[in-house]
Amino acid sequence: MKMDTTKMKKELENRLKGPNRSISYNREKDELKIVNVRTGKGITIALPGIVAKWHQDKEKAIDEVVYYVEEGLKVMGSENTLLGNDKKIFPIIRSTSFPLESGEGKTFLTEEHTAETRIYYALDLGQSYRLIDEQMVTKENISPKHIKETALFNVRSLSTEVKRDTVAGNVFYFVSTNDGYDASRILNESFLKQMENEISGNMVLAVPHQDVLIIADIQNNTGYDVLAQMAMAFFANGKVPITALSFAYENGELEPMFILGKNRKE
Repeated sequence: MKMDTTKMKKELENRLKGPNRSISYNREKDELKIVNVRTGKGITIALPGIVAKWHQDKEKAIDEVVYYVEEGLKVMGSENTLLGNDKKIFPIIRSTSFPLESGEGKTFLTEEHTAETRIYYALDLGQSYRLIDEQMVTKENISPKHIKETALFNVRSLSTEVKRDTVAGNVFYFVSTNDGYDASRILNESFLKQMENEISGNMVLAVPHQDVLIIADIQNNTGYDVLAQMAMAFFANGKVPITALSFAYENGELEPMFILGKNRKE
């Protein structure tokens, strides 16, 4: 079967049609827009990108788009409150290129992290989450400090179970639970300190995308090369990419570092 934007448009229209929804097509931009008619809010899909992904992942590419549109429309169609939901507030790591405002112009609540990353805050909704904006905080008369402290407290309650792999004498630890907050574990200072005590070489971390935190015990130059290639591969394939750069960890501080990913002789 050969897939093109016309066929993809028809397939997505069939799978995303439903009550209280309108679907429109922008021929000039080759985009499909699905709108919740009750709220007037919608999600726009660029068809060429989905077609390209289909040629690589087939039906899985369509399934992923449908899933994220469905979940996104659920969030847009519901009233979410912060009051009484402290246990559902978590920090989210994003690239510094990630928008500071929502599509409606509402400023997200954020905190500086590193030169490559920024902290956002989210209200967990089960299968998805909503980024917390300053208007939400003001409307419910909650201090931004409370949101940030609560989020950091909650991230420490998440599992820190790791998978381990060894390559050329270097040890790599992976946190990948797919709960949406794997990269957020980089904010769990007690966990990082615990890992630091177990590491005998140089401790280097990477958060290439939302669903993985890599902690490396680097013993030689080959370890840096392996981590660089690994981080780039994860970054390229992640649903929510963050950064392909790694971070040196020393004295509780994270320092972005550029590693030239090639095989170097010791």
